[in-house]
Amino acid sequence: MDLRVAVGEGVHLRVRRRDGAREPSFLLVHGLASNALLWDEMAAELARAGHGSFAVDLRGHGESDLPDSGFDAGTAAADLAAVATALELQDLVVAGQSWGGNVAVRLAAEHPALVKALALVDGGWIDLSTQFGSWEECATALRPPDLDGLRVDQMRGFLRRTHPDWSDVAIEATVANLRVGPEGLLARRLPIPRHMEIVRDMWEDPPQRFYPALVMPVLLVPAVPTDLERAARGRARVEAAAQALADATIREYPGGDHDLHAQHPRELAADLLRLV
Repeated sequence: MDLRVAVGEGVHLRVRRRDGAREPSFLLVHGLASNALLWDEMAAELARAGHGSFAVDLRGHGESDLPDSGFDAGTAAADLAAVATALELQDLVVAGQSWGGNVAVRLAAEHPALVKALALVDGGWIDLSTQFGSWEECATALRPPDLDGLRVDQMRGFLRRTHPDWSDVAIEATVANLRVGPEGLLARRLPIPRHMEIVRDMWEDPPQRFYPALVMPVLLVPAVPTDLERAARGRARVEAAAQALADATIREYPGGDHDLHAQHPRELAADLLRLV
C-alpha cells in the first residue's frame, strides 16, 4: 500500500507500507538518487517473517515531492521523524543504505525513542572529506552523468549486463530511479543541482559526530570489494565506525554490490531480523 505523508508545508513523501502482526516494524531508507522500490523484495521477506515495514521516498526521490530546499541529512532525518509521528510509529528497526545510512544515524541520534535498532547498509560511516583531497575533487568525481537521449531499454540492458545476479524486480526498481518519458527517454527525478547539494552536505557534515548518541544495537553491513587495496581501506573505515559505537556488530558481504538490498534481499532481511 502506497501512502502520501505530509512532512512540511507543501511537501509530501511516498511511503510504501506493508503490514505485519509482529513487532517491531522496519523503517527502510534508500540512498542518494535511489527510491523506495529497491526495498520491495527485502520488505516481502520481512513480511513473510510477520514484520511490517515502511519504505520512504525521501524528498526529491521516487514519487515524493521535489521542493526547492531541504536536501541535507538533517532535513531528511526530520522528514523521517515526521513520517513516524504521522503514522504513530515507534521502536522501529531502521535500515539505511548508502547516504540513507548517514540519514538513519542522524534520525537515531536526534529521535532515539523512534529507533529500537539500526542497520547501516554500506553507508552510515561515509565521510567524503577523508576520501578526497578537496571539495572540487569530490564534486568532480561524484557529479552524476548526463542522461540526455538515454533510452529506458538501454538502461535495462546496462543494468542486466552489470548486475547479472539481480532479479527483474531489482532491475525495474533501479530504472525507477529515473522518470521514463512518453518516447522511452529517461529524465532525472532528482535534478543534478539538488543531487550535488546532498553530496556537499555529506562532505561538510559526516555522521561520525552523532555516534556517541547511539546507544541502541547497530549492525554495520559493508559490501567488501574484490580489489584487496580498496577492501582494506573500506574495512578500516567500518572497523573505526564500529569501535566508536556503543553496541556494534559487523556483517560483511564479500564481493557484494553497493546496492546490497537489491542484490541479496533474502540474506539481508535475515540479517536485519537478527536485530529483532
